[in-house]
Amino acid sequence: MKISIITATYNREKSLRRAILSINNQSYKNIEKLVIDGFSTDGSINSIHDLISSNDFLLSEPDNGIYDALNKGIKHSTGQIIGFLHSDDLYEDKNVISNVAKVFSNSDINVVYGDVSFFQGTNINLIKRKYSSDKLTKENLAWGKMPAHPAVFIRREVYEAIGHFNTDFQIAADYDFLCRLVQYKGLNSFYIPSVLVRMQLGGASTAGIRNTILLNKEVHKALKMNDIYSNYFMLLSKYPSKLLQFLRS
Repeated sequence: MKISIITATYNREKSLRRAILSINNQSYKNIEKLVIDGFSTDGSINSIHDLISSNDFLLSEPDNGIYDALNKGIKHSTGQIIGFLHSDDLYEDKNVISNVAKVFSNSDINVVYGDVSFFQGTNINLIKRKYSSDKLTKENLAWGKMPAHPAVFIRREVYEAIGHFNTDFQIAADYDFLCRLVQYKGLNSFYIPSVLVRMQLGGASTAGIRNTILLNKEVHKALKMNDIYSNYFMLLSKYPSKLLQFLRS
């Protein structure tokens, strides 16, 4: 079973190589890497040429943002399973993809997801917070709770059925996608209760108050577009528990 891992990147020379090495170091070997670069000017692509094999896919051209890049990756991928590893992130250990593949050996399962942790700066061992993915349900999405996107793996036929990412969203197209996913009639998901991905703080969804405001506006829009009732009180109610997690770390 081939698993496609898509990495969208732009001017991430300092972290991109770390992310690709994290994929190469996986014990599961039938992995197709797809690096979709937004025409970086910092030497990012040159830094990973020795890590890309003839079976992988590398594209460097201007794009319309991260979700446009991820859509390109999905389009060019050939694996039965599709996952994403952002250029600032890395897998928790060498057995992550192997453990995911074991779950997908049950042909009835079409979505697998787990947890993530967040590290500070370039120190991958300075863990500031753990995010335990909430169960993938319409009710949880209505309250702003979702599985962490980089720790979600989905069978190709699901994308073929419900479509790719809506590029009208700046930072919440993954939420919109999940809103469509929970209404997919054939959905059969499995939760792995452990950290699969370490994420670097400072990404689009964690980069300050302005992005937090934009994120919640877009999440509310995604819910409304997909006929899932919610309101801002429901969406903002998750933040006290997030703050408590941060303070305990």
